[in-house]
Amino acid sequence: MKNTRIMFFGTPEFAVRILETLIRDGYDVIATVSQPDRPVGRKKIIQPTPVHACSNEHGIPCLQPEKLSDIREQIVSLSPDLFLTCAYGQFIPSSILSIPQKGCLNIHPSLLPKYRGGAPIQHAVMNGDTETGVSLMEMIAKMDAGQVFACYHTHIGEDETFFQLNERLMDISCQLVHEQLPLYLKGELKGTPQDEDQVVLGLNITKEEEKVSFAQEDIHRIYNHIRGLIEWPVAYGMLEGKRVKFCSVSKQIKEIQDQPGTVLGFDQDSMLVACTGGILHVHMIQMEGKKKMDARSFGNGYGHEVTGKVFE
Repeated sequence: MKNTRIMFFGTPEFAVRILETLIRDGYDVIATVSQPDRPVGRKKIIQPTPVHACSNEHGIPCLQPEKLSDIREQIVSLSPDLFLTCAYGQFIPSSILSIPQKGCLNIHPSLLPKYRGGAPIQHAVMNGDTETGVSLMEMIAKMDAGQVFACYHTHIGEDETFFQLNERLMDISCQLVHEQLPLYLKGELKGTPQDEDQVVLGLNITKEEEKVSFAQEDIHRIYNHIRGLIEWPVAYGMLEGKRVKFCSVSKQIKEIQDQPGTVLGFDQDSMLVACTGGILHVHMIQMEGKKKMDARSFGNGYGHEVTGKVFE
């Protein structure tokens, strides 16, 4: 079944790993579809998306429309047998999904129907889940709602960050594609409809969700909140009207009397922040408008200013 003409839809680094698996396994990847290249950094230099860059390396045409409907006829002319998508970042309309004869599959990094949406990994960590996984699912004209053909499960470590879990799920996704796609193409996988009563959304993280509320969350929820956004988009607290990002943290469980959010001071490698039920140790910090720095450097520069102050 390696002669199946596959069109791959994806944009970020996570999707690149899947594309490379298809290429390594010898599939006929006739083209890729990625989000348009965007300006990056302060200088606003336009850079190719990771999938676009990978496609160029392997001599695979990459289509990057603002709207998929604009290239429908071009897709039809390529005669794809199968669509495989992973983190494409744009809704694929029914008029496009109807093109390939062997269907449309998506690699989704959660155990569906839990965490439908664009940020399933972050939400799993932020909610303190102990298990997640990757699903091979059918694409339909409803967000992450198609039948599921295969799931691989994995444990979430107590201290695992979004970044660390994301890396592991990349590997698991590649394994799933390597092992299960041939079975799908042979017609040996049976799809299981999702239970709509068990649906949980994992939509893209909003600016409001990035903010930590020391007054409303206890040490466990704060710790999960922060590690679920490391290294992107990074949680923050407001201190004296300035945004302070928490780039690396650990927790200490103990009863304290200080007001939640109070900066208690600094030890050798962390800024200590009072929480309900414990102390948050912040090891890497980024003040608004400044570069990321370790807690010792931050303490040397700002310790006297922030100690005793309270995060909003």
